[in-house]
Amino acid sequence: MTGSLLSPAGLETELRAIGAERYHDRHPFHHLMRDGKLDRGQIQAWALNRYYYQARIPAKDAYLVARLPTPALRREWRRRILDHDGEDENTGGIARWLRLTDGLALDRAYVTSTTGLLPATRFAVDAYVNFVRDRSLLEAVASCLTEMFSPQIIAERVEGMLRNYDFVSRDTLAYFTPRLTQAPTDVAFALGYVKQHADTPEKQALVLDTLRFKCDVLWTQLDALYFAYVEPRLVPPGAFVPEKAAR
Repeated sequence: MTGSLLSPAGLETELRAIGAERYHDRHPFHHLMRDGKLDRGQIQAWALNRYYYQARIPAKDAYLVARLPTPALRREWRRRILDHDGEDENTGGIARWLRLTDGLALDRAYVTSTTGLLPATRFAVDAYVNFVRDRSLLEAVASCLTEMFSPQIIAERVEGMLRNYDFVSRDTLAYFTPRLTQAPTDVAFALGYVKQHADTPEKQALVLDTLRFKCDVLWTQLDALYFAYVEPRLVPPGAFVPEKAAR
C-alpha cells in the first residue's frame, strides 16, 4: 500500500536514504579494492566484468531516448550516449575503460568479446537494460539516480587504488575523472524530472522501488566478483581465470 504524497524535497530525502542503505560503496569487495587488499588478478576480473556494464549503458540510454516525447528531452539524454560512446573510437567513456583494461594487461579483443564474463554480471546488466526498455518512462529515468552517490565512491576508489596498487596510474584510471563532473550534471536533470513527474503516491513508490532495483543491480555485480575471486573462489565454467599476480 502506498502512503501519502511526499513533497519533492521529501522524495529526495527518501531516495538518499535508500542510497545510504543500499549503494555498493558498502560492499566488502569495494572496501577490499579501496584498501589495497586485492591482487592484480582480482582487479583484472573487476575491470573485465565492469566493462560489460560500461558498454551497455549507451544501449540502455538509446532505448530511453527513443521514448522521450520532445526534442529538448532527447537532446539532454543523447549527451549521455555521447559521453560513453565518444565522437570516435578513441574518445568517450568506453574508450577510457578499455585503456584501463589495456593497462591491466588484459587482451582487448578478449575484453570486448565478453566471453570471460561472470554469468551473474551478464544477467544483472541485461536486467538493467531490459528494465529501461520495458518499464515506464518515469521508472527508466529514475533508474539512473544511483549517480547521486557515484562521486563519493569514485573518489574513494581512485584515491585508494593510486595509493595501494603500483600497476595502476592516473592515466589508466582516466575513465573516472570526467564522471566526477558528468554524474552530478546527469543526476541534476534526472532528479528534477523525477520530482516533477512523480506526482502521485503510486508514482513516488515506483521511483523508490526503481532506485532499490538499481542498487541491487550494482550490488549483484560485486557479489559475483566476491564469490568468484575472493571467497570461496568459485569461478564459473568459462569465466575469466586470472593468473597469480602479486599486488
